[in-house]
Amino acid sequence: MPIGDVGLFILAFIESSVFPVPPDVLLIALALSNPALALYYATIATIGSVLGGVAGYYIGLKGGRRVAKRIFSERMIERADNYFKEYGVWAVLIAAFSPIPYKVFTIASGIFRLSLKGFIIASIIGRGARFYAEGLLIMLWGEQILAFVDENLELVSLAIAGAIISYLVLRKMLAREKKRRRVG
Repeated sequence: MPIGDVGLFILAFIESSVFPVPPDVLLIALALSNPALALYYATIATIGSVLGGVAGYYIGLKGGRRVAKRIFSERMIERADNYFKEYGVWAVLIAAFSPIPYKVFTIASGIFRLSLKGFIIASIIGRGARFYAEGLLIMLWGEQILAFVDENLELVSLAIAGAIISYLVLRKMLAREKKRRRVG
């Protein structure tokens, strides 16, 4: 492939902050061309994507709030800020793994000043899980897995995101119940 690993890194980097084309397409093409290097390509995509996510974070940190105030009401920004304070790391993790646009969450993380450490850890876990899963599946099953992934990737991603959200809701309900018992 003429674009190769450098192109994959660049695509993964810019997709995480500004560009709408996900690196998965190139990762899959490269991995299919040489399945023995599939995990190597997953590593490049993960590193590029996380570093691009950090760039998106700084875009949000440096100018995103000003832009958000032009687009959204102060009330909406305040609500989003509160949600990010409570669920920001989980939101980044879900977006990093799922078909949800990750770049929106990288920029929002900067706007709402999510802990950079938490942001990076969630990004590494989410992006790494996504890209390594793709690489590993191609390494093990090659082109056979493409039809399955093509038909089910969004469903599987959404199921995992749903499980994480369910966990957060349950955790919050249990915390409220525990607090209610202490008070009552």
